[in-house]
Amino acid sequence: MKHLWQRDSLTRWVSLFLTGVTLSLTIAACTGGGTAGNSNASSANGSSSAAKEVELTLVSFAVTRAAHEQIIPKFIEKWKQEHNQTVTFNQSYAGSGSQTRAVIDGLEADVVHLALALDTEKIEKAGLIEPGWENEAPNNAIVSKSVAALVTREGNPKGIKDWADLTKEGVSVITANPKTSGGARWNFLALWGAITRTGGDDGKAQEFTTNVFKNVPVLPKDAREASDVFFKQGQGDVLINYENEVILAGLNGEKLPYVIPEVNISIDNPIAVVDKNVDKHGTREVAEAFVQFLYTPEAQREFAKLGFRPVDPTVGEETANKFTKLKTLFTAQDLGGWDSIQKQFFDDGAIFDKVQADTKK
Repeated sequence: MKHLWQRDSLTRWVSLFLTGVTLSLTIAACTGGGTAGNSNASSANGSSSAAKEVELTLVSFAVTRAAHEQIIPKFIEKWKQEHNQTVTFNQSYAGSGSQTRAVIDGLEADVVHLALALDTEKIEKAGLIEPGWENEAPNNAIVSKSVAALVTREGNPKGIKDWADLTKEGVSVITANPKTSGGARWNFLALWGAITRTGGDDGKAQEFTTNVFKNVPVLPKDAREASDVFFKQGQGDVLINYENEVILAGLNGEKLPYVIPEVNISIDNPIAVVDKNVDKHGTREVAEAFVQFLYTPEAQREFAKLGFRPVDPTVGEETANKFTKLKTLFTAQDLGGWDSIQKQFFDDGAIFDKVQADTKK
């Protein structure tokens, strides 16, 4: 059995490597007082020996890495104390769309934490996640959230204060391509909702977004590449980004000037257990426990420290002063939900393609 387990583990590691995603292995370590905790767990389990080690694979979008690296050791310690079992994590971080494709193509994730529900739904449609996953975790399975931010050059020389300023002549806007980037879809919806959620109709919203995209010189394939265009290549006057990204940059010593528009979209990130994989691996119990742990105040505080707006109300109150207050906050559901959004805006021939065509006139 030991050799079979080792071979299965090796196969999964190689699968991760071959998909070309970033992989790191977090190993559980015993902490002070662990002996007493193990003794209690052994007594509760009616066994004097530790249970077999269990391995989980977490696949998430890139900007969650810093938070998960703080949260995972806390969960490992808690599980060890309560179950006398060691958990190890394979962690893979990349763009949400890339991660979605990797899981569908064979990356055996036990848990996926993605940038938008549309990506999770794609994994569901591939037969890996059972329908109704939104009801398997609190808050409709939304575990982290953010809003859109406008990052400017030092001193904000173009006077960017709100979405309307992105249409000004001479303002160069950097955002990724909504056809290929989940983050860019949020950006586009933020622009659209800035009009439709404040009294404007779809016609005015399309005119406005077209005028913004006339000021977009390039369309990088994902949010990370868009950031490189803005920061490393020095293109653009303003970058549409996640609020949590600019907060994290500040924590890392990069004080980025930015504006949070008072009319904004709630960038909601879902969590889900990958049913087919956890049943194959025999990891359902620990995977579901990890998902539930992400909603605890302890875990939500870590998300908040690193710039995500917490979904736990208590932590939300504790950290309210950390985040810019908003006048109007709308959601993807307010815009019809992701199935409708994809068809209306991002399918071939839909509104974004029309916006792109209009920018060339």
